[in-house]
Amino acid sequence: MTTLFISDLHLDPSRPAITELFLDFLRGQARQAEALYILGDLFEAWIGDDTPSAAADAVAAALRELADAGVPVFFIRGNRDFLVGEDYARRAGMRILPDPCVIPLYGKPVLLQHGDLLCTDDTAYQAFRAQTRDPAFIAQFLAQPLEARIAFAQKARAASQAHQSEMKEGDRARFETVTDVAPAEVVATFRRYGVDTMIHGHTHRPAVHRVQAGDASCTRIVLGDWYEQGSVLRVDAAGYQLQALVP
Repeated sequence: MTTLFISDLHLDPSRPAITELFLDFLRGQARQAEALYILGDLFEAWIGDDTPSAAADAVAAALRELADAGVPVFFIRGNRDFLVGEDYARRAGMRILPDPCVIPLYGKPVLLQHGDLLCTDDTAYQAFRAQTRDPAFIAQFLAQPLEARIAFAQKARAASQAHQSEMKEGDRARFETVTDVAPAEVVATFRRYGVDTMIHGHTHRPAVHRVQAGDASCTRIVLGDWYEQGSVLRVDAAGYQLQALVP
């Protein structure tokens, strides 16, 4: 049996081909999996479970079909869809996991997370993340009318794009460093959780990294995004393989 890991699909009405690719994946090879883990940013944006969306409805139905077929579906919230709630999770038949979390995987503990917590050099983003994850902020935000939430999300997205553009124009090398994981935080995370394998997304830089954390030789697996094609990590008792899915 194989366990599948995906992240950073950023599903959006403007990219229907990727949504269809994901639906085909759920109705095809995912049916043969032992479990499916979605490590955040399933959607490009999420401003509440009550937001009307035909695409989100189709995804929920397909995920529910997968779960009903006997394949457990697990979800870790990302920086784009951290407001996905239990209502949508129930519709989709998926279980929301904390970020980060450790799971048993073929006889060994493995750390899963979206990945943004590792990007500690981006202090502006980390401050925004801390503010928006505060339970009081979330409750206040979700209590607003839909139109107000849409306006806030658009403003926040514009500010994020402006922030990234400013970094790119000022120092491209610095931008690449800030938007990637901080090596010291990676090592600290391995030590904190006492594992030697970590799987995450967020950075859109699919690769397998070897990391030395003190005396321990560790493995950090980074999932790819689904902007141009799909990206899937397949793990079984024999090892792991990063695969691309072409529309």
